[in-house]
Amino acid sequence: MNLLFICSRNQWRSPTAEYIWKRSSEYNVRSAGTSPKAKKTVNSRDIIWADVIFVMETKHKNRIVAEFTRMLHHKPVNVLDIPDEYQYMDPELVSELEEKVMHFLSP
Repeated sequence: MNLLFICSRNQWRSPTAEYIWKRSSEYNVRSAGTSPKAKKTVNSRDIIWADVIFVMETKHKNRIVAEFTRMLHHKPVNVLDIPDEYQYMDPELVSELEEKVMHFLSP
């Protein structure tokens, strides 16, 4: 399963999520940002590649839906509601990501 994590600048939240799930042999993982100033900006190849998309905030979902509407047909985009108040690999961020993402991935 291909998981795509998206935040604004691909600096703290989505790279942390990518790191967490890259350790699992069950998932292929990427991260990206919605901002043109992101370390890696989300593009159509990322959207096509992903089986499941996780965004940190509703504004990220709105941006990718506006830009990639047709590519998102039949593709789940899950809002995690994780605010931009954490640093990379912050223990609280890791815990929140694990809890919220597993809610969507559990059978």
